[in-house]
Amino acid sequence: MAGEPAARGWDLVLSARGADPLAEAGEALRAAGARVTAVAGDVSSAAHRAELVAAARALGGLDLLVNNAGVLGVEPLVPLAVHPLEGLREAFEVNVVAPLGLVQEALPLLRAAAAGAVLNISSDAAVVPYGTWGGYGATKAAGDLMSAVLALEEPGLRVWWADPGSMRTRMMAAADPGEDLAALPTPQEVAPVLLTLLTGPAPSGRYTAHGLAG
Repeated sequence: MAGEPAARGWDLVLSARGADPLAEAGEALRAAGARVTAVAGDVSSAAHRAELVAAARALGGLDLLVNNAGVLGVEPLVPLAVHPLEGLREAFEVNVVAPLGLVQEALPLLRAAAAGAVLNISSDAAVVPYGTWGGYGATKAAGDLMSAVLALEEPGLRVWWADPGSMRTRMMAAADPGEDLAALPTPQEVAPVLLTLLTGPAPSGRYTAHGLAG
């Protein structure tokens, strides 16, 4: 998700919880010619969210906010009957509360941009009742509705909530350790499809990688 805009000449502010992998990613993007500010931290922290937006302001503004951070709430996933409530609270904090907090922090810059946009990463678990995915799916369903309301309340912005589909990721492996993920696409394959939203006149709405790929 960072490499595609960087290849198009975008300046980037990147965040991740792991400082070392984040620094490595930032260095690789800078070596390719991008201007990158990498700020390690957790988006559930209000101070970290403010730091990210301040970094964007220092680079000259904010055209696109991507809310991609997420947690499952429990690893591996379990039925709702035994889902730990503390894990569910954490999932709502990271997957729902933090993205809204970042949007709120960033709204002045997004409104000032020529074509400000918000891309919230969703999931098909937001709309399909998969067994053991109830807690995580509930957070993504909440994120979808929140995105739709934001699009209604901020008509000057483009607000997209996009489902990338199942991918070969650490999160997917943690959700069901016994699942064979070899046939799934990688994020490197899916990100360019989602970011076609940037190149066309895509209105606010819910999109899927499958639909965008045609």
